[in-house]
Amino acid sequence: MSRLLHVADGPYAPPVPARELTVTAADGARVHVEVHGPENAPAVVLAHGWCCSTAFWAAQIRELAADHRVIAYDQRGHGRSPANPAYGTEPLADDLEAVLTATLAPGERAVVAGHSMGGMTLMAAATRPAVREHAAAVLLCSTGSARLVASATVLPMRAGRVRTWLTRRILGSRAPLGPVTPLARRILKYGTMGPGSGPHMVEACARIVHACPSRVRHGWSQVLDLLDLDHGVRELRMPVEVVVGTADRLTPPVQARALAAALPDCVGLTELPGVGHMSPVEAPELVAGKIRALAATYIPSARGERAADTEHAVHAEESA
Repeated sequence: MSRLLHVADGPYAPPVPARELTVTAADGARVHVEVHGPENAPAVVLAHGWCCSTAFWAAQIRELAADHRVIAYDQRGHGRSPANPAYGTEPLADDLEAVLTATLAPGERAVVAGHSMGGMTLMAAATRPAVREHAAAVLLCSTGSARLVASATVLPMRAGRVRTWLTRRILGSRAPLGPVTPLARRILKYGTMGPGSGPHMVEACARIVHACPSRVRHGWSQVLDLLDLDHGVRELRMPVEVVVGTADRLTPPVQARALAAALPDCVGLTELPGVGHMSPVEAPELVAGKIRALAATYIPSARGERAADTEHAVHAEESA
């Protein structure tokens, strides 16, 4: 019955950041930011989804921070970022732009990965100067650009007005989620995770989601209900890779396929069999690998370091 904000041990326990800072967005909102890994390493920026926090990316941070500078931030009202009365896609874009500007040097390029609402944040910010300047490549995980409630398959019913109305009522509920109980875990697993997700994965996600304040959860549910970011997808002109689970009930594969078809430079669409909406938790190695590969391909410093490492290995072998 504990109300821990995240699990305290195991692969999904958040690692201790190298440093933390608070960034102020254009409207005055304060955004909590964590930086992990070596300061001069290739940069990765992680934007989490609805009802989550930086803890959601724990597995990717552990994997990537060995040789990348990993920047993760809490969306406003989530995690350690205070709630703000401004809800909408423009505030999400404001926050991302502020994080990029505060944590990256002028002209520095990074891979930006967004899960669910984090991916929508990228779509909303696609035309922002900071995104154009800093995003070398993008990974969109388990996300969509419009018609989210109508396409969701949380309820096992035929698509139509009745299912959409009921789904809207469920996702937009103001009721507190309460403590993490066995029943709460079963409900969360059904709605957001694949059938094969292990108990440790479910526990990690339940702790994070149940820590989100109910008024914040409700406020952002209204934004997601009315979401229309198709125009933003067409403005993501950098290389973009898309990942989705075939068992995703919140942003099902039809959303990912629409993104892949609309993106100006889609470099891959991966559908993960049996994985649900929480793909970074359910398929941690694959998601981290996608980020790592994008950095190695599209960030010049990462390419240079990889070439230098290869050359060093060749010389070492010749000298042996």
